[in-house]
This record gives sequence, C-alpha cells and structure tokens, in this order.
Amino acid sequence: MHDDGRYDDPRVTGSASDPVSRETEYPGWRPSEGAQNPPAARGEASVPDAPWPRGGAVNPGASDSGTRPGNASPEARVIPIRRNSSASARFEPASPHQQVPDPRPASDTPAGPYEPATPEAAYVSRETPTREEDDPPLAMEAMRAVQILNPSGEVTMPRPERTRVMCVANQKGGVGKTTTTVNLAVALALHGNRVLVVDLDPQGNASTGLNVPHHTGVPDVYDCLINSVPLEEVAQAVEGIPNLWCVPATIDLAGAEIELVSVVARESRLARAIAAYPGHFDYVFIDCPPSLGLLTVNALVAAQEVLIPIQCEYYALEGLNQLINNINLVRQHLNPRLEVSTILLTMYDRRTRLADAVEQDVRNHFGDKVLQAVIPRNVRVSEAPSYGQSVMTYDPGSRGATSYFEAAQEIAERGVKEPVSRNA
Repeated sequence: MHDDGRYDDPRVTGSASDPVSRETEYPGWRPSEGAQNPPAARGEASVPDAPWPRGGAVNPGASDSGTRPGNASPEARVIPIRRNSSASARFEPASPHQQVPDPRPASDTPAGPYEPATPEAAYVSRETPTREEDDPPLAMEAMRAVQILNPSGEVTMPRPERTRVMCVANQKGGVGKTTTTVNLAVALALHGNRVLVVDLDPQGNASTGLNVPHHTGVPDVYDCLINSVPLEEVAQAVEGIPNLWCVPATIDLAGAEIELVSVVARESRLARAIAAYPGHFDYVFIDCPPSLGLLTVNALVAAQEVLIPIQCEYYALEGLNQLINNINLVRQHLNPRLEVSTILLTMYDRRTRLADAVEQDVRNHFGDKVLQAVIPRNVRVSEAPSYGQSVMTYDPGSRGATSYFEAAQEIAERGVKEPVSRNA
C-alpha cells in the first residue's frame, strides 16, 4: 500500500503497478471507513463475504491471499446489501490513473426521473407566449390592419339613433386634441358612420391631418361664423375616406375672436350653422383651439357631449379644474344639454410611474367616463400628419392605430342603446 491515496491491487487491473482510487467499490471489499463503522452500527444487513474471483470464476479453494491486505478473514468480512442492484451491473474495471466514480446516488434510494428541487424551478416564465399570441408578429399586424381598414365597407360599429355632436376640448395645448379628433373620425367613418369634422382651431391642423386644402382664399369655418355662409357650402369630402367630410380652418379664423365680440348671439353661431345643415351625420367632431375664448364657447354651445383628452402628465391635470368650471358655466347659462361624457388618456408612457399615477387619479375622479382604451406614445401617430393622413390609414397595424380603433369602438358602443343592423 502506498501513501499517495491509491491501492496497488493486482486483482482489479491485473498489474501491481496500476493504482486504484480509494473511492473504488466492487463486490468483496468496501472503503476503509467500513472497518471503523461496522454495518451493525449503521443499521445495515450483513452477509459473509467471498474472496474476489479471478477472471469472474468462483474459486472455493482459493486461499486468503486473494483478499484485500489488512482486512479480516473472509468469514468475518461483511458487505452491505445494496438497494440499487443495477450499480454493480454497470461496474467496469478502472483504467490506469483513472478514478472510478461511485455508481450509486448520493443516498441509498434509487435514482428516479428528474424532479425540480424547488417549486421555483418549475415556474414557467411569463414571457412564454399563449396560444393566442403564438402567431407571427407580421401576421397579427396584418390581421389588425384588415380589421381597422374594413375593406368590405360594412357597418361594423353601431350607428347612433341621433346625431352626436362632440366637442374635443382642453385649454392646454399639446395633449392630442387634433390627433384624437382626426383618428376617431376616420375610424368611425371607415366602419360605416357618417362623420363631419369641424376644424375650429386657427392653426388648421385637423385640416392638414385629413389632407383638406385650407390655404388663404378657401371657404372655411370663418365664413360660417362671421358671414353666415351655409355649412354645406364649406364642407369638403375627405379623399380616400368614404362618409367623412371636413370644414377646414384658415388663418382668417385667428381674427374671429375679436370680430365675434360685436356679433349678436355670438356664442351660438356655430350651433345654428350645424343645425341648418341639410344632410344627416352620425357624428360631428369639433376640434377646439387650446384656449377658453369665444371659439371654444361656440363649440361648447353647439355640442351635446365633451370629449377631454388628457395627457398622462401633471401639467395636463393642473388646468383641468378650470375647464370643468367653464363647462359648468356654459351648462347653466347657454347649453343645459352639455355634459362631459368621455375622458381619453393620451401619450401614455408605460415606462414611467407618473403615467400610472395620473391614470389612477383620473379614473378615481371621473369613474366610468374614462375610456378603457389608452393611447400610448407612438411614432406612427406623429408621422402620419406629415403625409396628410391619419394613423388609421398611414399604418393601420401600429399600436397607435389599434388604440384609436378601440377608443372609437368604445365610444360607438357607449352611445347606442339598441344595436343597428350591420348593413344599415
């Protein structure tokens, strides 16, 4: 025996020069710890051991010279009864300078199929797609585009029993009033509703988004307010969008605030112009300027409902109280039918906690008036006006188009008591 951690046992390798690791186990002997811890002390059964057979044959007459040096006689030596009988069947003689691993598992219990050690190991990642989300992204985007564009032309959104005049107002600029007006109008028109957009903002952004000419000299809403021109002579059909008309706004509208001061019944000029229109519309959207002047008051008097787009930031909430006060004043003195019917959250950035906080505050204050659809920040929504289009036609498969489509569908369903036939 050498002191380098190996035994020179010719019965395993056939040569006294081939060392065998102390960890080697084979029938007939066990590591040296067996002498220190008898099987009876460990609660193991014991049987008389037999000499190690050479070449696999049993030799009853073999002397004790074949046993391991330093061990007791064969009659006194014991081996444990192994529960894993397959371990000995897998035993192979060790090659020179190679340690033979213990074929038994760490415990005496047989090795079974793999099981996670902890419940967390069996947890399925939430990134695993569901069956509905397992379609390719391009296929899902194409399906959304077809649903939004509605090439069949059927009435897929319910039509109201009477004309719904909605004023899109918020005295804070940059909250998405014009974008909301244009995209909701296009979404409703693509799905079978007759829609009129009145651009009451001197900047004329709604006219730009619908690709309607609004340069100087074009008949616009200013002529209706100041010169009492009929609305049907000013309205223009939107190219490429059936059932959609727009009353444009030019730079002349910037002086209407001053000129309306001396006009009789200045607050109701727009209401009379809309009421005198000979045709029938399902929806009339009025895009208001970012102020609380006479133009916004005209829109509030002409409307029955107020749609307030709210940007998911603190500044958008700060001036909301003053807008609500002005709406209440108009209701008390000029238009008792007016009500705040719809709140739409725009420019939602899910990466910030502020957006979540603003959403919770608005929903807690306004309750069911807040639409479930939320408009996220989307580059396609900002790119569409540069091409004279809405996001519904510019990129119908984008997140922005899908969100505005869901908002339009929710508005249509809220305003209808009885469903209308799809081919009405």
